[in-house]
Amino acid sequence: MNGTNGGIYKQFLKRPMDFILSLIAIIVLSPVFFIVAVLVRTKLGSPVLFKQERPGLNEKIFSMYKFRSMTDQRDSKGNLLPDSIRLTKFGKFLRSTSLDELPGLLNILRGDMSIIGPRPLLVQYLPLYNEFQKHRHDVRPGLSGLAQVNGRNAISWEEKFKLDVKYVNKVSFIGDWKIIFLTLKKVFIREGISSDTTVTMEAFKGNDTYEQS
Repeated sequence: MNGTNGGIYKQFLKRPMDFILSLIAIIVLSPVFFIVAVLVRTKLGSPVLFKQERPGLNEKIFSMYKFRSMTDQRDSKGNLLPDSIRLTKFGKFLRSTSLDELPGLLNILRGDMSIIGPRPLLVQYLPLYNEFQKHRHDVRPGLSGLAQVNGRNAISWEEKFKLDVKYVNKVSFIGDWKIIFLTLKKVFIREGISSDTTVTMEAFKGNDTYEQS
């Protein structure tokens, strides 16, 4: 669906599809939820769920849920140790298989997120976006998105923002299902989980020089 049809999908059909598919997924995957929750509690401790404030549609703040994938190890002064130390082998497995993202289905069910859309980033990044980058918040954030099937954490911030805004400008039924199938493929081959220099993705520090193309 493109053009007028794409607009109809975005305005009237995308949210109902998100609700139905997330509800089905939660029911079907409930045994997996239980098993992962038990393993997280056993291997990483409590709380089992990681909760963090993220900006959503129109920059409205919501609480995003994931299974925790890191320990709370701290130094002698009480400061958290680097991510590379707190991210255990089990935590890496959760991330590489995207099992840590399963609680995000609850966010989709509630309407905070969509199945497909720009990934919700940190609240502290909001003041750093230029006008082009801000358009990523014109739609609900997604459990997966165009950037995730084109490199995920292995691509630069510049590339990620371009893909996010490209998606916002071309939301369509066919496009969403293509991303869903590509996401399943990426999860299966465990590609693009980390950047070249960190265990996840370098912090965004703002850059007004990104091209608007």
